[in-house]
Amino acid sequence: MHDILLGPDCTTMTDVRAGVDQVDRDLIALLARRFAYMDAAARIKPERGAVRDEARKAQVIANACAAAHVAGIPEDVVADLWERLVEASIAYELAAFDRR
Repeated sequence: MHDILLGPDCTTMTDVRAGVDQVDRDLIALLARRFAYMDAAARIKPERGAVRDEARKAQVIANACAAAHVAGIPEDVVADLWERLVEASIAYELAAFDRR
């Protein structure tokens, strides 16, 4: 089994690819956790109209951008990713709400 190295410790593309693949698996697991919260929100919210909350959406994206700034990664890229993530989460939650 190949040990997963941190980016700065990688010396080969095999190291890099193994690290990227592990991060992708970790991200999928985290997304599954996030979408489980969307299921909970769909169960808890009293009406379908409560699913879309633009103020909360802006707060989530701003929080992600602030965390990106602290982490030293491009805030504009994170903003774009989180825009898509939040919109996908809203669509998922709407579908979950409709199934209940």
